[in-house]
Amino acid sequence: MIERHWKGLAKVEEAYNYEQHLKKETFIKLASLNGFVSAKILKREVPGGVDFLIITVWQSMEAIQQFAGNDVDVAVVPDAVSEMMVSFDKTALHYEVVK
Repeated sequence: MIERHWKGLAKVEEAYNYEQHLKKETFIKLASLNGFVSAKILKREVPGGVDFLIITVWQSMEAIQQFAGNDVDVAVVPDAVSEMMVSFDKTALHYEVVK
């Protein structure tokens, strides 16, 4: 199993909209992909916005490619989402789940 981690700092006034985008669009699309296991949203308010850490769990790197393309390290950030953000990671990190 592989965890994919991505961080973004949302504008305070867009934080709710970003959560809704994840729940109603992104996570629904991910659920239709073979090898997708789960997703969660972690957030915290910080000076300048709301910091989000999005963690998705996959059965393999090949499964992640269905979502991210051949270069799995490149972040998938739709234009609508980038407009909600103050800043965001251009890449995602991948971790093998040991336990």
